[in-house]
Amino acid sequence: MNRKSFSADGGEVVYWVDVSAGPGRPWIVFLPGLTADHALFDAQMAHFAGKANCLVWDAPAHGASRPYPLSFTMDDLARVLHGIQEFEGIGRPVLVGQSLGGYISQAFIDLYPGKAAGFVSIDSAPLKRKYYPTWEVKFLRHTKGMYQAIPWALLKRWGAWGVATTERGRAKMLSFMDGYTKEEYVDLAAHGYRALADAIEAERDYDIECPTLLLCGDKDRAGDVRPFNRKWAAGEGLSLVWVPGAGHNSNVDAPVFVNAQIESFIAGLGL
Repeated sequence: MNRKSFSADGGEVVYWVDVSAGPGRPWIVFLPGLTADHALFDAQMAHFAGKANCLVWDAPAHGASRPYPLSFTMDDLARVLHGIQEFEGIGRPVLVGQSLGGYISQAFIDLYPGKAAGFVSIDSAPLKRKYYPTWEVKFLRHTKGMYQAIPWALLKRWGAWGVATTERGRAKMLSFMDGYTKEEYVDLAAHGYRALADAIEAERDYDIECPTLLLCGDKDRAGDVRPFNRKWAAGEGLSLVWVPGAGHNSNVDAPVFVNAQIESFIAGLGL
């Protein structure tokens, strides 16, 4: 797996590629969630090595992609992702986005129709405004004070226990959080939620035109992600699979199950 970087307007964005599958094989692009880094998809990168060509990034302002100004929008993240794919010569990948990564995927699909061969959402939610009550969008803009008021040790414990049901998943989340100071973490999380609110309130008129699979942990306790997935699947006619015993980071809690679902989905695309 080769570490690379891409020069974006805000700074250097670091990503990793594995092309061991060789020419002509499908591409999978893994997009971690807010405050997580590329290691969120370690189990997926290992599983698909030699089966598909893979890319995973540290999103701008995350992990190794720092420093990076907290002024980006969801569309900005999608544009950086598109730039990396163009640079690497990646045509029509399957986008696999966890939480924030799922929102970035939808922005990408909206901005670049036909550029994605498929989309797997992991514990994410729709970007369409119609699914959100007004109070929830407003709440997304006012998380910073709440996070600031919580002692760092307690915030880390809540963060880890809130996204995972397994010791492996909790340890992984703690490792991400330990990579930030409290101030860095709070600022990044608060900006991410504001960017999400802006993206929702943009009243995007788009449809996900590529084959799509929704995966969601049946023990996901992050906000209203489970109800959102039910509404999303019903409202857009999308396939929804519950990940048994998994929390919000279901690909870490249940990697074997999630890997099998992604592999079956890609096989069905006939790439």
